[in-house]
Amino acid sequence: MKGKINKNEFSLNSFDAVIFDMDGVLVNSEPHYIQLEQNRFNELGLTILEDEHKTYQGTATDRMWQIIKEKHGVEASVEELVNRTNAKVSAYFTALESIEVMTGVEQFIKKLKEKNISIALASSSHAELIEIILEKSHLQMYFDVVVDSRMAGASKPEPDIFLLAAKKLDVTPKRCVVIEDSTNGIKAAKTANMYCIAYAGPGSELQDQSQADLIISDFRELLKF
Repeated sequence: MKGKINKNEFSLNSFDAVIFDMDGVLVNSEPHYIQLEQNRFNELGLTILEDEHKTYQGTATDRMWQIIKEKHGVEASVEELVNRTNAKVSAYFTALESIEVMTGVEQFIKKLKEKNISIALASSSHAELIEIILEKSHLQMYFDVVVDSRMAGASKPEPDIFLLAAKKLDVTPKRCVVIEDSTNGIKAAKTANMYCIAYAGPGSELQDQSQADLIISDFRELLKF
């Protein structure tokens, strides 16, 4: 069990907006990214072990490659590395007929809509991929605002992406709930002074979620709040 769960202190009535991460929260996409990225590491002759790879979860692709380039001495430019990775990832997800959403997440989103709570998506993935995944998961209709790291100007664990989402929703950070799965995303949410729910779903096993205010393993746990 990661962190301390105290559901008694949480109530949706205390907030005006919920900001969702996408990968590993709305859809179980993280294992796909890991395999696609490992394939790319192998192509470049890089040995990126699991402990290092997990530290990049939740961050933007350009941040990941900037760190890897400096750490491992990769000759290719960050722009080239990012473009190549994004092209492969977009092609992979485009080829999928559909993308299954996490259990209970759509029920929870519908409940938020019933309560007139604003909903945003704040993802480190690039804009084209966000659009592909939202379309194939049939979730695009629910979000009032969608932002990515490039729009925000900085990647998680910096708080910029969540602060931008709150600004676009016209909601103060303290009135926002963030739902994240990665260590980097949770750190960004807390730095933004937002309440953070960690989703301990598939692919989150290697992430430290102890900084979150609340940890759940199923979105249906939140329906009663």
